Amino acid sequence: MEHMAELLSEQEISDALTKLPHWQHKGTALERTAELGSFPQAVQVVNRVAEIAESLNHHPDIDIRWRKLRFQLSTHSDGGITQKDVVLAEQIDEVIDAL
Repeated sequence: MEHMAELLSEQEISDALTKLPHWQHKGTALERTAELGSFPQAVQVVNRVAEIAESLNHHPDIDIRWRKLRFQLSTHSDGGITQKDVVLAEQIDEVIDAL
């Protein structure tokens, strides 16, 4: 059985968000919306994030609307936000910033 990650406290989430200015705390998830230059560029971001998520074995919820992407990160198995979500948020930011 996989080790359960520890849920972050409200303070730890707030601290993490100071380093993740594009992200918001919504319920039991971190959320970011990003608008890319084109639909192919948005799909390129999704494909790269999918590779990262697979390597981390931690998968975001992704909503694609033309060139607008919405990412939601939550450690579903633990019922909230863990350090895994913060790490993935940082990597998603790197992918988007690289474009």
